[in-house]
Amino acid sequence: MAMEGQMPPDEQPTEEELRARIEEQLRQVRVQDLLVDSTASIVNLTARRIAKPDEQDLEQAKVGIEAVRALAELIDGEVKGQIQGALSELQLLYARAAKGEPLDGSGDQGPEANAARRPPPVPDEPLQGDAGAKPPPPRLWTPGRD
Repeated sequence: MAMEGQMPPDEQPTEEELRARIEEQLRQVRVQDLLVDSTASIVNLTARRIAKPDEQDLEQAKVGIEAVRALAELIDGEVKGQIQGALSELQLLYARAAKGEPLDGSGDQGPEANAARRPPPVPDEPLQGDAGAKPPPPRLWTPGRD
């Protein structure tokens, strides 16, 4: 016996039922939520294009940095500061990679120095309790900008 709202395993939902489910999901999604999710994905992919030697592509990283910068302007709330912090970290990583500096921390003082260079992941949910924290400046330097 299936619970309400669930199909028995041997029955497939009809096309009409699938459309109704999708419509309901779309009604509940906020554009702001999609922007945050998309920005987090771009931050993570950009970090890979900078820091992973076998995937390094600084041209793609530049595009990613510009995309994060543009999307951050559209995001409100506490998560905006987190995204701007991640953007700043990406810019620092990019600058080091463009200069040919090692990104693996060789020659550094220890794990703390290495951790400071990795871009933090952008969380799915905004952090609580940072209401009084000052966000980073809204306009940071990125490659291709004066």
